[in-house]
Amino acid sequence: MLNVGASENLAKVAAAVGAFLIYISSDYVFDGTNPPYKTDSVPNPLNLYGKTKLEGERVVLQNNDGAAVLRVPVLYGDVEKIEESAVTIMFDKVQHSNKSANMDHWQQRFPTYVKDVASVCLQMAEKKLQDPSLKGIFHWSGNEQMTKYEIACAMADAFNLPCSHLRPITDEPVGATPRPWNPQLDCSRLEALGIGQRTPFRAGIRESLWPFLVEKKWQQTIFH
Repeated sequence: MLNVGASENLAKVAAAVGAFLIYISSDYVFDGTNPPYKTDSVPNPLNLYGKTKLEGERVVLQNNDGAAVLRVPVLYGDVEKIEESAVTIMFDKVQHSNKSANMDHWQQRFPTYVKDVASVCLQMAEKKLQDPSLKGIFHWSGNEQMTKYEIACAMADAFNLPCSHLRPITDEPVGATPRPWNPQLDCSRLEALGIGQRTPFRAGIRESLWPFLVEKKWQQTIFH
C-alpha cells in the first residue's frame, strides 16, 4: 500500500541524504472513545485507512530516526473539484436548498485548513534547523468542533445561504465504514514550541469555495 511502502522508501532516502521528513498521518489512528488524544496516546484504528496510516508512521520512524509524524484531522482547502475533500463535497447539498438533505450529526470533526497545515510544516522545518532534536510524533488540528451537519450549516452561514433544508441525523451510522466518534487531537506539543496557525473555519471555507458558488457563476454568465 502507498501509505506504507512509499512512506518507507521516502524515509530511507531522506535518512540517506540527511533531509528532514514530515510524514502526514491522521486522527483516524485513534478509535475516538477517549478524547482528546495526546501524541503518546495508544492508537487503536477502526478502519483500514487508519491502520495503514499507523503502519506508515511506524515504518517511517523505524527507518528514519530524525523524521517527524504530523497527525491531522479532516482537511479542506483550495480544490479543482469539490469532491476532492470530505468537507468541500458538502457544498453541493448546501447550495441545493430546494432538496432536503440528511447530514450526519453524530461523529465529531475538527476541519483543518490545508494552508494552516502547510504553515505548521514550514515552522517545524525552520525549528528543526535550530534544534535537530525535533522529531517524533506531533498533532495539529483546527479547534472548532463540528459534526457534518454543523459544518454544512457553517458553510451556508459563510455564504449567506439558507440551511433549513439540512436535516441533522443523530444516530450512529449503521453498515458504513466504522469511524471514530471523536478523535480530537491534543496539539500542546507543537503549541509549547510556539508553532501553529489556525484560520477560522468560515474564513477558510469561504476562501476555498468561492469559485464554486452557483449564484456567482450565474451572475458571471448573465453579466459577462
